[in-house]
Amino acid sequence: MLKEIGAHIRQIRKIRKISLTELSTASQVQIATLSRIENGKMTGTLGSHLNIAKALGVNLAELYEGLEKPALTALKAGNPTDMLVSTNDKISCAILSRQAASKKMLPLLIRMNGHTSTDPEQGKPGAERFIFVLEGTVAIKIKDQSVKLEKNASLYFSAATTHIIENPGATAAKLISIMTPASL
Repeated sequence: MLKEIGAHIRQIRKIRKISLTELSTASQVQIATLSRIENGKMTGTLGSHLNIAKALGVNLAELYEGLEKPALTALKAGNPTDMLVSTNDKISCAILSRQAASKKMLPLLIRMNGHTSTDPEQGKPGAERFIFVLEGTVAIKIKDQSVKLEKNASLYFSAATTHIIENPGATAAKLISIMTPASL
């Protein structure tokens, strides 16, 4: 983001036909600081960004617009770039998102051999989970309740409650699980 904010400031400045000296005077940000920001050598402070935005005639949201848009790239489960977490020899989880630690939700592809179950899981208060069954049958056990999910069935529930995912059948099951907030 360091280079992007500077490039964006420069772009707005050029569109508005404002020189670096004029921007420095109007924003009360030193010309050397503006130059370092525009060249990606420093980010500046929130205060300097507010002053620069005001001097350019934009609000802070417009100044930052587009800076947080990640590049859209497809991720294919099973690729060597995917992170694979094995909970035991009968269950595997492929994380279906790059940089999962920085995301608000954690999408997983879970494969479970027959007659197996996860260890009891419990998220933080407010955590939620969505499960969609792609193949086979699973049972979601939440406290003293159990919900059977077959192919193309889904369940959305509070992950803050202790729960277990179980494959009661002899054949393998495959499911998509999405947790929010992201946690393993």
